[in-house]
Amino acid sequence: MAKASATYVCQQCGSTQARWMGKCPDCGAWNALVETLAPASTKANTKARSLAATSAVATLSDVQASDVARRPSGISEWDRVLGGGLVDGAVVLIGGDPGIGKSTLLLQATAELAKQEPVLYVTGEESAAQVAMRAQRLHLDSSRIRVMAEISLERIVHAIAAEGARTCIIDSIQTICTDSLSSAPGSVAQVRECAAELTRIAKNQGVTMILVGHVTKEGALAGPRVLEHMVDTVLYFEGDNHANFRLIRAVKNRFGAANEVGVFAMTERGLKGVLNPSAIFLSHHAQPVPGSSIMVTLEGTRPMLVEIQALVDTAGISPKRLSVGLDRDRLAMLLAVLHRHAGVSCSDQDVFINAVGGVRIAEPAADLAVLLSIYSSLRGAALPAKWVAFGEVGLAGEVRPAPRGQERLREAAKLGYTHALVPHTNLPKHPDESLRGMTLMGVSRIEEAIAQVKQAV
Repeated sequence: MAKASATYVCQQCGSTQARWMGKCPDCGAWNALVETLAPASTKANTKARSLAATSAVATLSDVQASDVARRPSGISEWDRVLGGGLVDGAVVLIGGDPGIGKSTLLLQATAELAKQEPVLYVTGEESAAQVAMRAQRLHLDSSRIRVMAEISLERIVHAIAAEGARTCIIDSIQTICTDSLSSAPGSVAQVRECAAELTRIAKNQGVTMILVGHVTKEGALAGPRVLEHMVDTVLYFEGDNHANFRLIRAVKNRFGAANEVGVFAMTERGLKGVLNPSAIFLSHHAQPVPGSSIMVTLEGTRPMLVEIQALVDTAGISPKRLSVGLDRDRLAMLLAVLHRHAGVSCSDQDVFINAVGGVRIAEPAADLAVLLSIYSSLRGAALPAKWVAFGEVGLAGEVRPAPRGQERLREAAKLGYTHALVPHTNLPKHPDESLRGMTLMGVSRIEEAIAQVKQAV
């Protein structure tokens, strides 16, 4: 078989060159040529691929659809994010800031999985002794953990076959390199080719492959964008390194729901799953305080209660708008809606918004709670205790329904909340026993919501 050769592909126009050049001769882009592995194609290989492609064609109605089998990892919150557990042949990419707990969680998962199946933990950033020290610090049973400190892709592939590993953890993909390319580990070509080869092994041999990826300063996964397209699942670690809580969010999952969230607490013995995440996102005030409101957000399939805090203060020459955990551009829009349709102006005030616990809320259902907390802080009047609110606010001042409103209300009722200010269309159409004892207030416009708050305070 002909040996693979390296070529240079322009990332702008796709042209292929035999050697590296600073400027692409076709499109003129600078520093766009990236080394890529190009295996030589023979007639036999071309014929085999053609026959394989032809034999794979089938009518969709004749294909038997069945759910994929899953293997529990032993960590319930991680299984939730994965969609129920690990899948044979799946490739999982997990990224996060340095020191947030990626290696800790994966070593804990390795210890649990090793009790029931062969697992190989490959580390390219640490020595085997450093991994052993971490396992000792976490009080893990390391008698069955197979570890390999290696960055050579060829040796890793050989070890996977020799160990008969059913699950392989690569920490991290940016440190792995193949001898077929001359570029350094972590380059675009090395990351792409190593990930592609590991993906082929996962699909052909049924090995579950878990890849750790570095992130850029913007929080996105480092390396080529095609890396996220090759894998089956992409997970992100979220949270503050200085806080005790971590979130794992699934942004892509071919075997489960996207945007599912797992919540963990960092302890001396590693990451522990949090069964009631609403408790960590709520501040425990002795008495209701101005500028605080509670909303029910939906993360994947899980409703969670989150406290939204606002601080409105007299501004200087240029009023500030700062948002932590929420979209700052949306905050500016909501302040304009509050002024135009409810007659509440913050044009000469600094406005600061914070989602408690380090959670990031992207859904527009937080709009109503944000506006109520701003109004409460501006007037210096606390909202009544045991109140929750959710709903999207439009530019015309209308309050739009939030998806799966019944589940949000049930979660609030389960945690003892007695009043809910919600969009009118989210009110239950039929009596619900789980909401017995909860007062539901439906509103259609933002001025109606402000009027309800004025009556309550």
